Amino acid sequence: MGNKNVSLSRKGDEKYNMNSKPLHHNEERRKTPHTDTLFYKIMLGLNIAAWAGLVVVLILFHYARPEFITGVQQYWGVEGDNTWTMSYVDAMIVLLRVCLVLSLISTVMRAKRSRRKNDRFGINLIILAIIVATSLITLATTVS
Repeated sequence: MGNKNVSLSRKGDEKYNMNSKPLHHNEERRKTPHTDTLFYKIMLGLNIAAWAGLVVVLILFHYARPEFITGVQQYWGVEGDNTWTMSYVDAMIVLLRVCLVLSLISTVMRAKRSRRKNDRFGINLIILAIIVATSLITLATTVS
């Protein structure tokens, strides 16, 4: 059983600083901030492009949908367009597919990049992919 707090002095230990602070996993060891790398800028650009594409899809949806005919309009005999504008629907489908691909690529890039505990995963990309996939399924089942 000896005394565990006793340390023996060895010749040459002075050049190795044994009392130095150990490197923990939560310390930043990157030489450049991750926001300054080309990889991060490409990933951010894809993310912004995918969300901007969804905004454009929402604008296209406004013009593609049938007109809402109220009860007063029916009573007065006002005619309205009750069909989808297929050219806008086709553009919406193409743009939704592009948004889905961009969000999935950006998610994979972020997953490869995020290896530390304090790195964020990017839940907004998952939400975007769910919104886009739901929109594509809804368009495929409701628009004829």
